[in-house]
Amino acid sequence: MPHVRLTLLALAAMTATAAMVTQLQVLTPMRDGIQLSANIFRPGGTVPVPTILVRTPYGKSTEPSPTYQLFVDHGYAVVVQDVRGRHASQGVFSPLGQEPNDGDDTLNWIAKQPWSNGKIGMQGGSYLGIAQWKVAPLNNPHLKALFPWLSGDDDYFDRFYSTGGAMKLGHRLLWIQENLRDYELPEADFHRYIWTIPIRFADTAATGRKSQLFQQALDHPDYDAYWEALSVRKQLKNVSVPVFSIAGWYDNYVESDLDAFTLVQKNNQFNRIIVGPWPHNFAKFEGVDYGPDARISLSRIQLEWFDHWLKGKESSAPQRAPVRIFVMGANHWRDENEWPLARTQSTRFYLDSAGRANTLNGNGELTAQQPVHSQKHDPPDSFVYDPHNPVLTHGGAVCCTPSVFPWGPLDQRVIEKREDVLVYTSDPLVDDLEVTGGIQAMLFASSSAPDTDFSAKLVDVFPDGLARNLTDGLLRARYRNSLSKPELLKKDEISRFKIDMGVTSNLFRKGHRIRIEISSSNFPRFDRNPNTGRAIADEVELRSAKQVVYHDRKHASYLLLPVIPPERKNETLFRPLGRAQAQAQQLTPTRRAR
Repeated sequence: MPHVRLTLLALAAMTATAAMVTQLQVLTPMRDGIQLSANIFRPGGTVPVPTILVRTPYGKSTEPSPTYQLFVDHGYAVVVQDVRGRHASQGVFSPLGQEPNDGDDTLNWIAKQPWSNGKIGMQGGSYLGIAQWKVAPLNNPHLKALFPWLSGDDDYFDRFYSTGGAMKLGHRLLWIQENLRDYELPEADFHRYIWTIPIRFADTAATGRKSQLFQQALDHPDYDAYWEALSVRKQLKNVSVPVFSIAGWYDNYVESDLDAFTLVQKNNQFNRIIVGPWPHNFAKFEGVDYGPDARISLSRIQLEWFDHWLKGKESSAPQRAPVRIFVMGANHWRDENEWPLARTQSTRFYLDSAGRANTLNGNGELTAQQPVHSQKHDPPDSFVYDPHNPVLTHGGAVCCTPSVFPWGPLDQRVIEKREDVLVYTSDPLVDDLEVTGGIQAMLFASSSAPDTDFSAKLVDVFPDGLARNLTDGLLRARYRNSLSKPELLKKDEISRFKIDMGVTSNLFRKGHRIRIEISSSNFPRFDRNPNTGRAIADEVELRSAKQVVYHDRKHASYLLLPVIPPERKNETLFRPLGRAQAQAQQLTPTRRAR
């Protein structure tokens, strides 16, 4: 194999200077006889030093990156290893199952080297962070600290499916196209292969070949024993190594990064997490300014963390508040003691309309008043979801190439022009309102289809009309009661749908309005539901479905927000005059300008 020949030819490559020793393509043996290739950068001299391990599927350079050089300059060895089956490492790439044992074997190998003092930390983001979480539950005695960022804790919920059971189609296909494609073929067009029907053949359209990784995920659309066996989340109670995580409000993994922190923190009080206003690569968003304090010095924080746990140096790392979040809108950092925040006030904002919430120009309202009228006097809203013409993804927590699949906060008014998008908007706020935590939508709805989707998006509406998305989610109807036991709908029967819309931290400023969009698609962030009730991976038929959303006294649909109370006592948080209140006062409601 070409990569094996490369390893053998380069095995003896070694250069030394007074400051650093570089060893290239060093073979590290695994328990099954496979050998993985690593580049090692370490301080010169004979004194054993602690090690920073980076395990990656994306290739390794013959020169240390600025971050790796910084570690070496501060007295660390840095080992950068190709994971199994990638680049110069032997074996077959099987990312879902290979990393625990390979990570464990690599840690043990490093600890035996004469330049190692047996104390090892791991760092890196995305897949490099996943590799850390995979080995963490094993509690290898040489592993003293982790520093993952933007990585999540569960293969089902992070890499393949949503918390509502829909496949993260764009994310998955884009990743396998960029990393697993047949490189003898020209690069496939993202905007062509995402539309492939049936989805079973989308990997071939994207890469020129079948992907076992993709096919296995399609074979297990439910959260079943296959996913449970792979899940780090199920093992987090066993993690004793200190973990410092970094997450981003517009990153695909943020909900799970926070989830992992909370679960580990129950039995391990040495963990820290920072959540900031960024996507998967910490980039700034074009046209959005969160202020000069929105960035962090990642290298400085890492050094401080590893110096404490690997060198025993006194630092402020353990004294940091466990949670540090960036509150968008207010554009400042704040330290917290836990997640979710203990002082959260779960607050309902009810959907309301005169039966025509379709589009930005409809009569949908978001109000603090619970519905008081029957369905006869509070007509529901309806739209037709056509999977041939789904609502397209416009920003949000998508991944991972923004030039192809744009992410982050974007103006949603282009989406809100569609007839198949219901728009519910509050009155202008009389004061600032902070929302920090998990967002949910509770819908009472019906469909003409045996299976369909309902999507929801939280939007911050500025005084000039700008509609900036914050977070969103989608629930596949067959999973409304359980992700492991799908249950089809009965035609036109009203059901309850609890939509997980992700997490955020945002200050809705005085004069801004809160908005929720309801639809049945967000493509290709999530795959299209064909509305047939059959296995989606192999479905070739697409049907339209009539969707009805109810908001009467008996079926009160609402947006549930985690409101953080202001410091000032007795401050009014929300004082709208919605249609329901106007009717209760026997007033004639008038549409507010939008």
